[in-house]
Amino acid sequence: MSGADRVQAIDVGNTNLVLGIFDGDTLTVSWRLTTLPGRTPDELWVIVSRLLSNDSIETEQITGVVLSSVAPPTTQAVDEMVSRRFGRQALRVDATNTGLAIRYENPAEVGADRLVNAVSTRPLIVVDFGTATTFDAISGTGEYLGGAICPGVEIFAEAWFLRAARLPKVDVLKPAELIGRTTVGSMQSGLFYGYVAMVEGIVRRVCDELAADGQAVCVATGGLASAITCETSVIDHVNADLTLTGLRLVWERNQAPH
Repeated sequence: MSGADRVQAIDVGNTNLVLGIFDGDTLTVSWRLTTLPGRTPDELWVIVSRLLSNDSIETEQITGVVLSSVAPPTTQAVDEMVSRRFGRQALRVDATNTGLAIRYENPAEVGADRLVNAVSTRPLIVVDFGTATTFDAISGTGEYLGGAICPGVEIFAEAWFLRAARLPKVDVLKPAELIGRTTVGSMQSGLFYGYVAMVEGIVRRVCDELAADGQAVCVATGGLASAITCETSVIDHVNADLTLTGLRLVWERNQAPH
């Protein structure tokens, strides 16, 4: 990638739509929007154009757009916005263009966000705390091996409230003490520390399966990454921009030498 390249990376998730601008290897600015499936390309452009304008970025300065998505209705609107307003087609990430050797039985089933999270360090475990919490394993030779998918902690909390009529709805917060002395405190303790224990158990078992490749680095990203990491030693790093950085790397891998 030349120093003049300015690339827009877009990750369309079920909860958030995240955008970032890279100048070469440097992420200069990023924004996080709520994913609303009903937004039209024009509505998206109103928001994106204001964000760009606030940071003095002209659409003509964008030399490429790379996109990952797990929300097809919103993807179509984003694709159309990029085509009409940036005058170019976005590079849409899938199992064919990441440069990863994918050992999933059906590579097309792997979410694009999981793939772009996996393109940098090896051996690697990525824990992404989103609508779902995903655990992905990458071998020492850079092969995407697969992983585990669990309901996100917010889904756990919502399901609990809906299925247990006598229990109140609680926020996902670290309680002041592990041993709760109220119903709400006890629920928050079980929800928060139970989720931490689940993460620890899965990461340790994945590490055991990757042991032949050497010590795996565990990187966390997503909304609850920092909160969970403070309570466990199994996560080595938190990288809030991991998905955007992965998108940039995929973009680089798909450019002809110049």
